Amino acid sequence: MSAIRFSAKADPGTAIGKTACLVLPLAPGQKLGRREKQIDSACGGAISAALKNGDFTGTAGSNLMLHCGGDIARVLLAGTGSDKPDRDCLSKLTASTARAIQESQAGDARWHAPTLKVDKKDRDWFYRTLAKDGITTSYRYTKTLSKPKANTKLKRVNVSLGAGSDSKAIKTALTEGCSLGDGINFARELANLPANICTPEYLAKQARAIAQKSGKASCKVLNEKAMRDLGMESLLSVTAGTVTPARLIVLEYRGGKRGAAPHALVGKGITFDSGGISLKPGAKMDEMKFDMGGAASVLGAMHAVVSMRLPINVVMVVAAAENMPSGTATKPGDVVRSMAGITIEILNTDAEGRLVLCDALTYVERFKPASVVDAATLTGACIVALGSQASGLYANNDKLANELLAAGEESRDRAWRMPLWDEYQRQLDSNFADLANIGGPGAGSVTAACFLSRFAKAYPWAHLDIAGSAWNSAPKGATGRPVGLLTQYLMDRAQV
Repeated sequence: MSAIRFSAKADPGTAIGKTACLVLPLAPGQKLGRREKQIDSACGGAISAALKNGDFTGTAGSNLMLHCGGDIARVLLAGTGSDKPDRDCLSKLTASTARAIQESQAGDARWHAPTLKVDKKDRDWFYRTLAKDGITTSYRYTKTLSKPKANTKLKRVNVSLGAGSDSKAIKTALTEGCSLGDGINFARELANLPANICTPEYLAKQARAIAQKSGKASCKVLNEKAMRDLGMESLLSVTAGTVTPARLIVLEYRGGKRGAAPHALVGKGITFDSGGISLKPGAKMDEMKFDMGGAASVLGAMHAVVSMRLPINVVMVVAAAENMPSGTATKPGDVVRSMAGITIEILNTDAEGRLVLCDALTYVERFKPASVVDAATLTGACIVALGSQASGLYANNDKLANELLAAGEESRDRAWRMPLWDEYQRQLDSNFADLANIGGPGAGSVTAACFLSRFAKAYPWAHLDIAGSAWNSAPKGATGRPVGLLTQYLMDRAQV
């Protein structure tokens, strides 16, 4: 994945050293200490001159690049916003600094951490975020470009620590941040790929590759015959109109105690969604390659978990299929039987995500999971409700919901809990089957979650509707969400 390497060591307090870019965090009005004056002297007084002239304010996320020459080619003054910055300020600091370093085309950088006063409770979080932002900012899509834009030249970032710093803990946090950043970029790359490359089988190959990186992981891929033998008529109804075969991808990681119940991640992997017979409008239909954002995110989270070697058991199930119209495609009004034995009247073939997920949620029962979290670009209604800032969260278990909300806050990959009340369930009533696959125009994201809840009664379950958070339309591209939330949730469970 990323070629950038992060490290940390104590500042020697003597020689300034050589670097292509020295990052100097400063609060508004902060005075230069002895060590900072040495750096300023090595830069010919450029730092003190910039501060005196008011060229640098120190507000959170502000920065000023000074070109010095000599052993220190550049100094990046980075605003902390406060002498005791909170996480909002620190997030702006890490993100803006990562962009500035990479835009400078410096080959290496060194953070001068002693000027940054981070609360002890935020220390590990800050260094994890610093590395994560450095990795994710470096991502460039190049796969199908004949003349891609030049990648960043940045290869190394060293954090120069002050006296008394816990270098071991900080190094661990930096390593975790790199793993998290790589997992996010992995998900972004999968989602950004066109649907003629990123097929269900392509997703299966990526899962096999993750398994091969760890002696504690294994991967099994079910073809359509195996799914038919299991009674997955609902999932197979989605793939009936395409020549591209569906796959059920099962990736197991056994990093925890033997026999301990695994935590399960389930991802919607619709590699292209035309809507089927209920055809979507042509405008922005190209963005339906992103409809496997849920699959990309759970694969990205597994990538991070395996890289971190978390002491936890995790199983991932991805229901991967393509939804296309043809003479063999499922029709509105058709009735299918799910793996759970529940019959479904398909009133709209464009509500296909829940049709593949319901069989995946039934399949995952066999692992007797401690929790199940599914991620899916499920409904446009969730975008109307929450925009792109938060993923919609539904759960049948308050403890699980609160743990996911806390993981979202910790990772800055937030979710917002939505209602899952019985009063909404009646909207799924059907005269011709046990339930319909849509619930009418009102509360579309809620009724989609209600549909899934019918198949998730055997375990604590939560559903993340990421239709608004998984990708952006302008500029177009995948965000990698909710890899951060899912990975943080699993990191928290590994520490329980």
